[in-house]
Amino acid sequence: MSVVATIRPDSWNFPLFLHVLGAMILVGGVLTCASALAFARGDTRMLRLGYWTLLAVGLPGYLLMRVGAEWIYSKEGLDDVANEPDWIGLGYLIADTGALVLLVALVTGGVGIYRQREGKGSVLLTITLALSVVLLVAYLVAVWAMSGKPD
Repeated sequence: MSVVATIRPDSWNFPLFLHVLGAMILVGGVLTCASALAFARGDTRMLRLGYWTLLAVGLPGYLLMRVGAEWIYSKEGLDDVANEPDWIGLGYLIADTGALVLLVALVTGGVGIYRQREGKGSVLLTITLALSVVLLVAYLVAVWAMSGKPD
């Protein structure tokens, strides 16, 4: 039998809050980006909205999520544990590879938005859409792992 919930010290609440808030902002930004790019149908304003949402909402959300994650990780003393839980390893894997995919999506989207002035760039924005959908699926798996804590 395992413990479903434990009482944690009050000093852990703020770092955990920042981590969860950043994750919610990140997932919301990526979802908005993917939706705007998917439903743009060539509309330049919607394409720009999708990219700028990823840049202005998704990237700060990622940074806030990651800072909160490292803070709560050290507060709970998990950096001293030899065998950390599987859900933490999964979270790190998704966060690290997600950062790389997010940066690639931001670069390709930025170049695509820049090339929109010349009437080009739709292929790059389609790549950004595909990457944001992959990110969204990965982040939803991370949300499941962080909330369900499977072992």
